[in-house]
Amino acid sequence: MTPTVTPLDAIIRETIQKAGAIPVSDFMAIALGHPEHGYYRKSDPLGIAGDFITAPEISQVFGELVGLWAAVSWQQAGAPSPLRLIELGPGRGTLMADALRAAGSVAGFSAAITTHLVETSPVLRQKQRAALPDIAVEWHDSLADIPPGPAIFIANEFFDALPTDQYVRTADGWRERRVDIDTGGDGLVFVVSDAPPEPDVIPAAVRETPVGSIFEYSPNRDSVARALGQRLAADGGSALIVDYGHVRPGAGDTLQAVRNHRRHDVLSDAGDADLTTHVDFAALSDAARAAGARSWGPVPQGAFLAALGAEQRTETLAAAATPDQAAALRSGLKRLIAADGMGTLFKVMALTGSGAPPPAGFEIEGDRAAQ
Repeated sequence: MTPTVTPLDAIIRETIQKAGAIPVSDFMAIALGHPEHGYYRKSDPLGIAGDFITAPEISQVFGELVGLWAAVSWQQAGAPSPLRLIELGPGRGTLMADALRAAGSVAGFSAAITTHLVETSPVLRQKQRAALPDIAVEWHDSLADIPPGPAIFIANEFFDALPTDQYVRTADGWRERRVDIDTGGDGLVFVVSDAPPEPDVIPAAVRETPVGSIFEYSPNRDSVARALGQRLAADGGSALIVDYGHVRPGAGDTLQAVRNHRRHDVLSDAGDADLTTHVDFAALSDAARAAGARSWGPVPQGAFLAALGAEQRTETLAAAATPDQAAALRSGLKRLIAADGMGTLFKVMALTGSGAPPPAGFEIEGDRAAQ
């Protein structure tokens, strides 16, 4: 049977025909971010009717606790005014709506902040506007577009979708993995190029892994982490990063596609499936610290939410809810904190300017720079 060819499949094939096999990061960038046909540009991927669901859509408690975390961070920073509250990749705006509602209980916080969303999707900007009807929001295409000044950044499941390069350990050393056209002409395939990585891309702990091992490295993620670090070091503030990934570098192929809440072939239906890789939190930390910031954690999401009072907040809401609503609240919390689910797969890291105290939820973890 002839496979379905999406508009982006055709664009990717044309690109390969002209320039040869492309890096995995280029494939991801086109599939997710093409101005017309990119996955994140053309539709709302969230929710039961979409392809995946994120923590803010599972329970309002998640966004509320993030909002209170931001308010406490603002207090720890000396309550600067004005303060920019910035979310990277804000989805439908659910997290920000819940965060602002909860943080509004902290005296002075709402009056001090301006709200900024970094979002390139016209479809999702409309969803965010609907979720925040009474909030003065400024939208930006990139972090670089936001004016300087004290800021608190929120990035929930943002870094996992940034384009990532892959390298394969061969008998002749490490080589870049790329995407090419299948010689049969029926689709796309992974190939191993003759191109070795740049010096120091492969960390020492991974260099001698067995032949066939794959290592993932994302300059895009490092660039964003470095920009956050520079900004926090210069202007003060903090950043909260929540994503799935690993604490230290390691070999492994984590590139995955998801469509209709199920795993999907990575190289099929470009633009119609989500593409992600696991986040290397050590790499983010190193990039941010090299730019002058301090790094805290990462800690498991379950432990972080528990430290912020997730169970207590859930029970407070459940006490005023119907039996069905209470059951949904408790089920949602369990999904977020369970050790065999999101509670350990997802990690939470904080970045701050130099000299800042430990952020809420990280008091016993210490600054990575001191570890």
